[in-house]
Amino acid sequence: MTEFDVLRAAADGMDAQRASLEVAARNVAAAEANPDGSFGRLVPQFVFADPTADDGAPTFPSDVSDPFSGDPSDGVDPSDDASHVIRFAGTQQQRGVDVDAVTEMVAVLDAQRAYEANASVFDAGKQLMERTIDMGRL
Repeated sequence: MTEFDVLRAAADGMDAQRASLEVAARNVAAAEANPDGSFGRLVPQFVFADPTADDGAPTFPSDVSDPFSGDPSDGVDPSDDASHVIRFAGTQQQRGVDVDAVTEMVAVLDAQRAYEANASVFDAGKQLMERTIDMGRL
């Protein structure tokens, strides 16, 4: 693990939560536009990715037709290698569930708090790197 891994993991987490916020915002807009609740709810899908890969492409699940079945990592065990990060892979429509504005606002709050937590980790990593550089100057 290098000193940049903390920053990379926090940045990837912020990117994933930004994508979650966009999906939730889209669902809120759909709930407001369709007050009868006739619009299906979209849920964000995440996959494990190897940031050291040549193209940085995520490892997509083999079966994305049902977002609530199977192993979303498609056989990638994140405990095998700490370098795997979670990346946004798109959205899936949740079957049998219509958009509800209250549910989506809770999803927005959850994603916002998770984003803030990742931002705090990023700031802590940045401070650690600054102090390490300062110690090297002595």
